[in-house]
Amino acid sequence: MNSVVHFEMPYDNADRMAKFYQSAFGWQLQILGAEMGNYVLATTTESDPMTGPRKPGAINGGFFPKQAGGPATPSLVVAVESVADAMKKVAAAGGKVLGEPMDIPGVGKYVSFMDSEGNRVSMLQPLPRG
Repeated sequence: MNSVVHFEMPYDNADRMAKFYQSAFGWQLQILGAEMGNYVLATTTESDPMTGPRKPGAINGGFFPKQAGGPATPSLVVAVESVADAMKKVAAAGGKVLGEPMDIPGVGKYVSFMDSEGNRVSMLQPLPRG
């Protein structure tokens, strides 16, 4: 069984969004630069840099800039053993893979897809940790 390991949400204004989630929930946010697509990492629970959240069932997430024609709703990221195999399974189950997998340095291979109901979801083949 593949578990949800990350969430993603779009933003219009990174500073405003970061201030909101820090103030409302105490999340730690790290705004990455243009070289990382202005992504914002969100730490929502005590975490170890090598193994992730320490509390079972807890996940961290991130925020991405809204773009015309891009996703405008929150999305989940599912961990998979092989992105290539999971892409085939998604297509066979009636979903549609959106583009080609991309390598995220220090994280793993990532690709988004539309499920059978039109929801944008993503999958991640994490790099081995430890």
